[in-house]
Amino acid sequence: MRKFAAMSEIVKVKKPRLEWLDALRGFTMILVVANHVAGMGFGMAPKMSSSMQFLIMFRMPLFFFVSGFLAYKASQVWDLKNLGTLLAKKFRVQTIPTIVFFLFGAAILGKDFGATVVEWIGRPLKGGYWFTIVLLYMFIIYYLFSYVESKLKWKSWIPITLLFFISLGFYETCYQPKYFAWAFGWRGAPNEFMDTSSISQLFLYFPFFIYGNIVHRYWNGAQKVMDSRWFYPLLIIVVIFAALDSLKWHTLRMTWAVIPLTLARFALLTITFMYFRHYHQYFTKFTVVGRSFQYIGRRTLDIYLIHYLFMPNLPTIGSFFDQYRHNFVLDTSLSFFLALLVIGFSIITSNILRISPFLKKWLFGRT
Repeated sequence: MRKFAAMSEIVKVKKPRLEWLDALRGFTMILVVANHVAGMGFGMAPKMSSSMQFLIMFRMPLFFFVSGFLAYKASQVWDLKNLGTLLAKKFRVQTIPTIVFFLFGAAILGKDFGATVVEWIGRPLKGGYWFTIVLLYMFIIYYLFSYVESKLKWKSWIPITLLFFISLGFYETCYQPKYFAWAFGWRGAPNEFMDTSSISQLFLYFPFFIYGNIVHRYWNGAQKVMDSRWFYPLLIIVVIFAALDSLKWHTLRMTWAVIPLTLARFALLTITFMYFRHYHQYFTKFTVVGRSFQYIGRRTLDIYLIHYLFMPNLPTIGSFFDQYRHNFVLDTSLSFFLALLVIGFSIITSNILRISPFLKKWLFGRT
């Protein structure tokens, strides 16, 4: 009876999962794979595609936003023991699978294994396997920040806001190589440290991680803002003008050109987030779409690590869309259809590997 009572208490205090948030992660993963299908599979540059250059504006920012949202846990106790445990777990989950699939990908996809490994290591995107590395950087910074923040005698919104604006400052350096030669080289000359470490990718996406974290920290207030009459119309106006200027008009030049791009990224990911929250009833486990998106959302690490191995090689499709541009529906539909096939094969492969408890733990961080 005591055991049953204790279990009942655990059930009472356990915070329910936001099903629509898992579904949002799944949708974001589909966006990522669809973009890779178009870019790697069809050989399309963003400007060749009717949809790619638009979707690419917010797909990865949205992924890091969700990661930052989930990283915040109000009940987390920040002492040295818990800090060490969290860092050790993240290091294991993020590095070991990445190294294994990085090497396997180089062996499968590269013509010369040794040359491919050296080439990928020297590039910031690491043959595609940069995401888990950069996410590890973000967790390390965030955990250390949270530990220091917990030791402050006064609780305030100022530290996290300050971290957000500092991250925006580093984000700006990604688009100003002339003025920040220390980070990205002078006039296109590469900086080997930045490329090898992928820190340039950290600069590009850390503001979105912190933005998601802030939204979760102040969730009650954030929901009031999202539910207000003025916020959503304002977002739509910002997206229309910022996205058009970034993609089409290019009215701002040089140091100011990044402003509409930044506004479009934040506004688009916020609109997508609000969409899933507003229509949450369609993304529960009781709907086909909800169950499917949630399943993909809970397997994002597996899909990310494996999907490169199943990329199609169809450059003729890219040539077709280059010749017959502005086929938005056909372009998007074909990329998403093949993305779902790639995701399906990735999940099947993951399930096969997960039969082994050892592989399940060390390749996908599950126990």
